[in-house]
Amino acid sequence: MKKLLLLAILVLTTLAASAQYMPGKPRKKYTFPKKDEESPYVLNVTKNTDEDAEVDACVTRVAYRPYSLLLTEINELKRMNNWADTTYQRRFQQLAAGGQLVITMYRRGAANADPAYLSLVAKTKDGKEVLNVPGLPAGNGRFWNRDLYMSKRTIPFGKVDAAQDIFLTINDAKTKQNFEYIIKAE
Repeated sequence: MKKLLLLAILVLTTLAASAQYMPGKPRKKYTFPKKDEESPYVLNVTKNTDEDAEVDACVTRVAYRPYSLLLTEINELKRMNNWADTTYQRRFQQLAAGGQLVITMYRRGAANADPAYLSLVAKTKDGKEVLNVPGLPAGNGRFWNRDLYMSKRTIPFGKVDAAQDIFLTINDAKTKQNFEYIIKAE
């Protein structure tokens, strides 16, 4: 009887340790938006990049790169690499007027890390829509560590009239969860 009880406890603790995220379970929110460690222009509203989320194997990160930073970057690359004017002009033409968003998702399993599950909506404080992407380009994730797979997509961001806060909501259709951010757009 003791062996059976110990075996049951062992199985239950193993199942609890390998807990997956529950589809539709809403994300917890910070009391005050937390500054992102990697991007100084992004504030996390939902708790989706902490240790608990890594246990759930459902992490989504956003980085914002403003136009001024992108322009400085290609100017430095031109100086360092002695680019021809045509190369510089081609790269200059590709710059998005409002900068760019880099969406990174970490999920358990390569098929679960498909960015096509993500849709983005960005609005100003007044409710004016700046960006609406119904789905990111599809693709499987690449192996990241242990059992996590990562997908990364870069999308152009819309130009805003003045420096302001943009409220970004990312909806994951697979997990039925929303990830919320505040972007300090320039």
